[in-house]
Amino acid sequence: MNSSKIKLWAIALFVISALQVAVVSCSDDPGVENYYTQSREYAADYLKNRGQYSEYLKILDRARGEYNLRLVDMLGTYGSYTVFAPTNEAVEKYLAGRGLSSVEELSVEDCDTIALNSIIEAAYFTTDVNEGPYPKSNMLEHILSVKSYQEWDAQKQDSVLALYINQDSQVIHADDSVSNGVVHTVSTVVGSPNDLIGAVILKDTNCTLYAKAFQMTGIMDTLQDHYVDPTYGWASDKDRIDSCTWTNDKMLLITADGNEYDNVAYPAKRYFNYTVFLCPDSILKEKYGIETMDDLRAKAHELYDPVFPEDADITDETDRRNALNRFISYHVIDRYGDYYSLTCMNNDQLQYEFNRMKYDICDWYGTLMPYSMMKLSFPSGTQPGLYVNRRGVRHHADERGGYYRGAKVARPNEYTGINTALNGIFHYIDDIVAYDRNMQEIVMNDCIRMDCTTLSPDFMTKLTDGEVARGHGNGDNKYPGGSNNTSAANNPGRNVGFKPGYARNFQMSPQTHMHVRCRSLWYGCYEADEVLFKGRYDFTLTLPPVPAGTYEIRMFTNAGYSTRGIIQVYIDGEPQGIPFDMRKNGKELFGWTSDSDLGDDDAIAAFDKSIHNLGWMKGPKCYHPQPRSSFDASSSNLRNGDANGRQIRKIFGTFTSDGKTNHYLRIQQKMESDNNELPFDFIELCPNSVYNNEYFPEPVW
Repeated sequence: MNSSKIKLWAIALFVISALQVAVVSCSDDPGVENYYTQSREYAADYLKNRGQYSEYLKILDRARGEYNLRLVDMLGTYGSYTVFAPTNEAVEKYLAGRGLSSVEELSVEDCDTIALNSIIEAAYFTTDVNEGPYPKSNMLEHILSVKSYQEWDAQKQDSVLALYINQDSQVIHADDSVSNGVVHTVSTVVGSPNDLIGAVILKDTNCTLYAKAFQMTGIMDTLQDHYVDPTYGWASDKDRIDSCTWTNDKMLLITADGNEYDNVAYPAKRYFNYTVFLCPDSILKEKYGIETMDDLRAKAHELYDPVFPEDADITDETDRRNALNRFISYHVIDRYGDYYSLTCMNNDQLQYEFNRMKYDICDWYGTLMPYSMMKLSFPSGTQPGLYVNRRGVRHHADERGGYYRGAKVARPNEYTGINTALNGIFHYIDDIVAYDRNMQEIVMNDCIRMDCTTLSPDFMTKLTDGEVARGHGNGDNKYPGGSNNTSAANNPGRNVGFKPGYARNFQMSPQTHMHVRCRSLWYGCYEADEVLFKGRYDFTLTLPPVPAGTYEIRMFTNAGYSTRGIIQVYIDGEPQGIPFDMRKNGKELFGWTSDSDLGDDDAIAAFDKSIHNLGWMKGPKCYHPQPRSSFDASSSNLRNGDANGRQIRKIFGTFTSDGKTNHYLRIQQKMESDNNELPFDFIELCPNSVYNNEYFPEPVW
């Protein structure tokens, strides 16, 4: 639709829990009589039919945007838009602030900036968003944030909830529905900062010690210098791995019976994003007595010298082995993660697919500190919320007795300033986080399960519309899934493809097709999504870093379909056994038998041990695919969800890490066919202390 088709938007709507917003009345409110919306009005008609928007209309009429399209015409056609419409008084204030007297004195470029800043190509009512960034960027590819404050209303003589866009543009009337979206009236012209995340951190007055540490270590330069990849782009459609795009009406067949097709497109641009965790000065002082940079340096050495004694005397703070450098770089991950997307919690139906009484929703990521990992968890129970480096289940120890609280992340409504930037976001945490002995010996002494949609930072980096590849949907449909409709226009799913060389941590042959699948609550996939490889694929994954020790590598997948193919697996270049024929299901491969047929706990444990010795495991018991509004413990889970045992884990082999060296997993399609696929769902790096523990058997969750 219009420019969104040309840009190949990765359309997804991370619609999250409702926030009922009452807005403040003020002298700029044009009056309730002006807000009646005819059912046939488009956004452009709505604005034209109300005189208080005449100055804004002049700006829209002159604005052309990236593709020389009159934006006022765009708002008069079919589509889905959120319009933050300034009143005439708001435009006049903006002009006066620039020393201008009329819209005609603005350049076309000025009109483009104002207009594109004020429109999001998706409909967001106030009940659709929590506080924090909107799920999609505006048409200028900038992030808009929403905040609410209790303010005194002199007219009402009462305290009311006031809603602001980007901190300073107040919504004075909200939620006027139009045929192609929604219009919100604002008191000032909506602006969007051009700051990168480093500059936003420097402006924050609550975390000055962390800001100084970022500067002294040189990590600030990384946050400021990397945003757009100038090498990325398509010379022509012929450069694509295949012809699948959202607009050319050619689908990618996923199942042999023709029941499922994927609608695939490639990003128009490639960006680099960062998510930063900041511990405020007040907490550093209260918990550790840290008030100066010398205090912070001493804490860094206290944490890292016992783990890296050979580097304790390195004084150059720009050296990645220096204690302060390790300390501050560990607080950064190289992808975009807002409060709900750092795990698959997403504050929507997906949480009800998990048995959260037995398993905390969690994901793992590498950090800017070399050879380190970070865990993000979203437990339920009496300690709900988002945590960094937490171990346990809910508010207590897990089945193996492990518990570590970790640092809690501040909720979006706990910020008073701007925490988003063009290339990232920061979060306050209530404690420091470190890759110290507690992290390596307690938190990571567990089966490290990583959804494959997290294995490359590019899967979680903002695209041109502000979405990321992981977890996107299609318009109001967050979980569109696949379709048997071969028409791109009618296929509900939106999947993002990545060409070789542009998905970090993956090396791929030119014949390899890879895309991140959209989520579907019906998929027999952990976290409702997966990475899909197709054709004569051959790829090598740089494995996430783990502490020193021996680890078992496993892959969970959905086997037993004729188009799955045969794969050969290599660990650090060494072949691991005979090829895996994924066309066979669990019954055929290892005699898969359901727990109910096995009988008692002893029989189940004996069967699990026997198939583990053969290189197989059932799926995890924590995840129950199926749309629902609350969790149902009696529903089918990935361990027993298929009568033929299609949902299985294949144990590829083991490797031994020194904690300071990369390791690699290569998967190669052995069939000479372009129509074989690999559903790459999740991998596990399980330490020997877990899978080979005589006292505490590995949990089935």
